[in-house]
Order: sequence, then structure tokens, then C-alpha cells
Amino acid sequence: MTAATTVRRILLRTAWFVLAWIIVSEADLGSLVMGVPFAVLAAVLSTALIRSDMPRVSVRGTLRYIGFFVFQSVLGGIDVAARALRPSLPLDPGCIWYPTRITGRPARVLFADTISLLPGTLSARMDGDRLEVHMLDMCARSIEGLIALEDRVGAVFGQTLAPRTIEDLA
Repeated sequence: MTAATTVRRILLRTAWFVLAWIIVSEADLGSLVMGVPFAVLAAVLSTALIRSDMPRVSVRGTLRYIGFFVFQSVLGGIDVAARALRPSLPLDPGCIWYPTRITGRPARVLFADTISLLPGTLSARMDGDRLEVHMLDMCARSIEGLIALEDRVGAVFGQTLAPRTIEDLA
């Protein structure tokens, strides 16, 4: 990393930390006497401590992921609640081995962790590029949800994934 790149990173991070300080201090400008030095210190330390081989994260991909996650959490919560309140709704629990298309450990870990946070699914085990997923309902819609989630996680890390359908998993 060049000196100019390091300085740019420190300045950008300082600006973000100062903005965060202003928000936390409810825009008390007098608090900047303490906030700015700590923002500079945090920027310098974070630049020094963060490895240069860390994957880049797409802001647009992250925003799309967050929206998708919130929407799917609400839908999944409603589905699980409906199944609890109406036992007559079908359940078809089971496990599948899902071969991931995303690359890199951070992306795969985010994918596995997100699966476990969504209602009705749980990551059971990761084996290389395969992920064992326990599902409350093994219907096509649940598997399509995994495919869509993987696309969103890939976008967070700037990865464009090859299209996949349920038939590809059979």
C-alpha cells in the first residue's frame, strides 16, 4: 500500500469517525475537542490493524443485502408463527448439502451465519464449498430463498455469481 493510499484511507476513516461522533454526541460541537483527536486515533489504528488482504465490501451490495435480510426475516417470522398457530400447515423438515457459488471464507461465513439468523433455516456444517442447511420446510420456495440469499451475499463482496436454479441442485 502506498503512502498516498494510506493517507487517503486515514482521512476517509477520520471523516466517518467524526460523523459518528457528531451523531452520538447529538451534534454538540463543543464535544469535537475530544471527538476529533479520538477519530484520528481510531482511523490510524484501524488502518494499521486491518489486513490489506481483507475483501472489499460493496456499499450498494450491502444495502441490498440488508433490505433483503429484513424483508426475508419478516416473511420468515410470519411463516413460522403461522405454522405454530396452525399445526395443519405442512412441514417437511430436512437437511440439504448446498454447494456455494460464492468464494472466500468471509463471504461463505456471512452466508452461513445469515442462513442461521433467518427463521426456518439453520446452517449445520460447512465443508469446503458446501454448506449443510437444516430447513423447516424443504419446499422449492425455501431453496429458492437460499439461492437469492447467496446472490445478495455475493454482491456484498462484489461477486457476480453464475445464475442458479433449483434444477441445478438436483
